[in-house]
Amino acid sequence: MTATKDDLYHVGLTDDEVRKSRTEHGVNLLTPPKRPSLWKLYLEKFEDPVVRVLLVAAFFSLIISIVENEYAETIGIIAAILLATGIGFFFEYDANKKFDLLNAVNEETLVKVIRNGHVQEVPRKDVVVGDIVILETGEEIPADGELLEAVSLQINESNLTGEPVVTKTTVEADFDEEATYASNRVMRGTTVVDGHGVMRVEFVGDATEIGKVARQSTEQTTEPTPLNIQLTKLANLIGKIGFSVAGLAFAIFFIKDVVLVYDFASFHTFEQWLPALKATLQYFMMAVTLIVVAVPEGLPMSVTLSLALNMRRMLSTNNLVRKMHACETMGAITVICTDKTGTLTQNLMQVYEPNFYGLKNGKEIGENDLSKLVMEGISANSTAFLEETTPEEKPKGVGNPTEVALLLWLNSQQRNYLELREGVKVLDQLTFSTERKFMATLVHSPLIGKKILYVKGAPEIVLGKCKDVLLDGKRVDAVEYRSTVEAQLLNYQNMAMRTLGFAYKIVDDTEPADCVALVAENDLSFLGVVAISDPIRPDVPAAVAKCQSAGIGVKIVTGDTPGTATEIARQIGLWQPEDTERNRITGAAFADLTDEEALDRVLDLKIMSRARPTDKQRLVQLLQQKGAVVAVTGDGTNDAPALNHAQVGLSMGTGTSVAKEASDITLLDDSFNSIGTAVMWGRSLYKNIQRFIVFQLTINFVALFIVLLGSLVGTELPLTVTQMLWVNLIMDTFAALALASIPPSESVMKEKPRKSTDFIITKSMRNYILGMGVVFLALLMGMLFRFNNEEGGMTVQRLTIFFTFFVMLQFWNLFNARVFGTSDSAFKGISKSYGMELVVLAILGGQFVIVQFGGAVFRTEPLDFTTWMIIIASTSLVLWVGEGIRLVRRLMQK
Repeated sequence: MTATKDDLYHVGLTDDEVRKSRTEHGVNLLTPPKRPSLWKLYLEKFEDPVVRVLLVAAFFSLIISIVENEYAETIGIIAAILLATGIGFFFEYDANKKFDLLNAVNEETLVKVIRNGHVQEVPRKDVVVGDIVILETGEEIPADGELLEAVSLQINESNLTGEPVVTKTTVEADFDEEATYASNRVMRGTTVVDGHGVMRVEFVGDATEIGKVARQSTEQTTEPTPLNIQLTKLANLIGKIGFSVAGLAFAIFFIKDVVLVYDFASFHTFEQWLPALKATLQYFMMAVTLIVVAVPEGLPMSVTLSLALNMRRMLSTNNLVRKMHACETMGAITVICTDKTGTLTQNLMQVYEPNFYGLKNGKEIGENDLSKLVMEGISANSTAFLEETTPEEKPKGVGNPTEVALLLWLNSQQRNYLELREGVKVLDQLTFSTERKFMATLVHSPLIGKKILYVKGAPEIVLGKCKDVLLDGKRVDAVEYRSTVEAQLLNYQNMAMRTLGFAYKIVDDTEPADCVALVAENDLSFLGVVAISDPIRPDVPAAVAKCQSAGIGVKIVTGDTPGTATEIARQIGLWQPEDTERNRITGAAFADLTDEEALDRVLDLKIMSRARPTDKQRLVQLLQQKGAVVAVTGDGTNDAPALNHAQVGLSMGTGTSVAKEASDITLLDDSFNSIGTAVMWGRSLYKNIQRFIVFQLTINFVALFIVLLGSLVGTELPLTVTQMLWVNLIMDTFAALALASIPPSESVMKEKPRKSTDFIITKSMRNYILGMGVVFLALLMGMLFRFNNEEGGMTVQRLTIFFTFFVMLQFWNLFNARVFGTSDSAFKGISKSYGMELVVLAILGGQFVIVQFGGAVFRTEPLDFTTWMIIIASTSLVLWVGEGIRLVRRLMQK
């Protein structure tokens, strides 16, 4: 005889079946994320395109060092590489100490299962496919499965869908067709809020829904950051220009000073070849030096320092950055996909509006008495509790969130629900069920010394059991007043609120103490309704408006109903009257769209309701295909895959561990407003990097062409290898520190997001580099011509003046670069730019030491005080002309 489904339900699995199931389907454990080794974490820093070019420069520099037996420059470049990569490695490692979050939960928690016909407790990790599990209120569901029995069963699915309370049932007629997961299915990681049930396990471990989510949240994404894309382009351009100019300079010098000077046909011995070979090697070294000069080795350090400084500073604005690149990428985002619960809303159900009709004027049993009865009814007719908290902590509760909201409201009225609850004698109770949709408690009340039946539940159900409504001291027929109540309910529902109706009945001692019988008499008195909502965070509407004005699209992705999601979108200013059905969709409908159809709609979507984790992840990936730079906010395990696959994942400080692990930035204050702050920091940081590029490439442009044009006019190298390396290595390192520390500006939020495909050097940057470069070049070439044509020609003294003049031009240009792209004075907020004063002293001090004491190593001779003053004063015109131009701009703007 074959065993029936009911037999299996009562008997459960045998020990042999448990072993077989475990062999076939695996254990009920989640695979922890793989941790990258420290070496891999460090070597990732060498993937920076500019660092790679720098490595090539270091190789050529080493060749020069071996020939000249002077290793200072090579050591300097290698130090720059190690510093840039080391800083990046340290800050990421420090902010991202990984641990096995997915196994941090206690897998030894005991679960009640039916095996061999008996109820027994086994550790959660030992649950197998096919097990029959008994579910009780307050317990976490150990695996995914199908319900065999459900009695008033309510599940908190917020970890997976964002929904705090979902009703589960085995009655097919009562299934919620809009539910994210079928009404007869329960998932691992969710908890039983109310009622009890029995389930059959269908999936364990990584095969569960939360297991799939966790796996997707730890997948390695290959989405390059916008900055990396732009730096790769810049590195390629710099490499091409550097090699071209170096090759051209080598060819000119080689032809002019070797090919046209030596008669190679007459060479018969090595000694005859030696002068030509030495000259050739000298010019080859010069060409290699030009390549080294062309590469801004300060750039990766500037980027790294900027990111590192921002990581630390953003912490003070409640943005805990775990992955360094996220600091800058935030400035490039074009779309924010945000969760609703806990991100836009407070994730705390609260009484929005208590509307007890009988409390407006005097009543037959007295206003004060009725007020006390309402308070007593809320306290006694409830299964929720409030937790004990300190005065500094926010009060919170345990149980159904709706009931907790009522107790919190009582708490705010300075009424102690526990005293009221303990003061009554409970005679009978009918707990809430999805079939009844109401809860009833019969008590003996000390307030009036009689029995009172308290009822609360779905307003339309409770009102249907009432004969009258207490209204302004009168009893109004319930049927007559029904339309007024329904209008109020519709208004609340349109505002995405849950509603509860309240009624009571004073019971004679002769009547039975049976809630079912008393409610069935349909002679209750309706007290009124209470609207309960998860209110939006007060700062969200302004923060959303700020993001939209900065050109960033905001999309709500939630597991909630379409009506609730749309109302929240309306309250935060996202949903406008002109929006249509094209601007919103459900997760199931989105899943039914082909990729082509979805791609056509993703940019227009504002709301995705009833979204599952995979829907959110697909939305993010399709947006990226459309060229969007996506940030995702979320606090639940369900948000983890999307957090991981977005360019920037933003988790909430109160979110789940899995969500935080998958994210790049954690918003410690859970505030959407902090996202706007992070965008401002990111955009300002990008501006700082651009300012450094403007400053650095102006130096490189001038240095390259001074050597190239110097070769054409027939002079010896106007800047020696050592001098060029001082300018290149020391000045740009100091400048990196100075320009990386410029504080953020609110003005960047008035601009539109940059495109990730844009070249990092904008038209205005190019014009500035070329314009300033040409002016500097003209001045310096003029000096060369003059010195060459003066008596005595190009002496070491004149070359020293030329070198110092060149350095001081760049020194004053640093002040202009600091405010590039603005009309601000170069001295505005200079005291807030950490280290700017130090950098100024370091450059001036370094140049003074090299000139006065550098001697043969730097090909310099000491200059007198007057010469120094003339050079400093004349080159300072670079700054004063810039200040004049910016002053005119400010006056024109006013």
